[in-house]
Amino acid sequence: MLNCCVCASHMASMRSPLWRINCTEWSIYIGANLTDPMFFGIYYAKSKHPTDLKDVIERARSNGVEKIIITGSSLRDSEEALNIAKTDENLFCTVGCHPTSCKEFHQSGDPEKYLADLGKLAQANKGKVVAIGECGLDYDRLHFCPKEIQLSFFEQQLQLVGALRLPVFLHCRSAFNDLLEVLNYKSDVLCGGVVHSFDGTKEDAQAILDLGYYIGINGCSLKTQRNLEVMATIPSERLMIETDAPWCEVRPSHAGYKYVKTEFETVRRDRWKQGKMVKGRSEPSHINQVLEVMAAVRRDDIGTLCNTLYENAEKLFFSRDN
Repeated sequence: MLNCCVCASHMASMRSPLWRINCTEWSIYIGANLTDPMFFGIYYAKSKHPTDLKDVIERARSNGVEKIIITGSSLRDSEEALNIAKTDENLFCTVGCHPTSCKEFHQSGDPEKYLADLGKLAQANKGKVVAIGECGLDYDRLHFCPKEIQLSFFEQQLQLVGALRLPVFLHCRSAFNDLLEVLNYKSDVLCGGVVHSFDGTKEDAQAILDLGYYIGINGCSLKTQRNLEVMATIPSERLMIETDAPWCEVRPSHAGYKYVKTEFETVRRDRWKQGKMVKGRSEPSHINQVLEVMAAVRRDDIGTLCNTLYENAEKLFFSRDN
């Protein structure tokens, strides 16, 4: 386990949260998009600063993040996520195709081979690959991929879950009814999982819980007062924590922001300086802020909650026979 105190070299850029003294274990971060160009200094196809992925990972470690699960969102992206995961014993990844990328199955020229290659990648790297995903449904962005294609290849990826006996890392936007229908239909082959970046209703949350799945919380889960109320109803033993870096930070405009205590020093991307966070780019370290909001809204002891979140992720991703 990592020491729960913040390294002295980082004290100048962060106000150390006092709750850490009560936290015997810290966090497993369940969804970091560390293959995103932003971590290589590229924003909207323009280079703004040198690659600082190593700094981001070390900063997360200094802020108490023990393990990071890197998200795969296509075949190529999953390969890149795996390559990063292999550089460190505490980095892991998922393998899968995001719903908005599912056109790639057809664009590859051989959808069956594309699916088989995802399966082979996961099978050959068990121990590093801890889930199938990010897969699911996204009806907010049908301009990237039509509903019918998303549904077809979501179901096919769930077949990999059954064959490999891995949990599933799920994405859902404006599609909970269809997501739940597919999960129910495929329940005989599934091994559990987590619906990450949850922003649904109380009814959606309860339906997910009834199926035995976990719910992942990040800044997008804490935008509105309704979001906060829903999050507060979810049993702590079914919650997980993330930021979906480099996206989904807790912003000042969010309802949950008033509960944030930990502050990070940031610089603009065009004024990048080694050792500093980039303004507007979420990092794994920001789970401090997500945890603070969660604990305050739920009126939970923050040390107890962070330990429960750790245990939940350990149980789903790292305590199973594969």
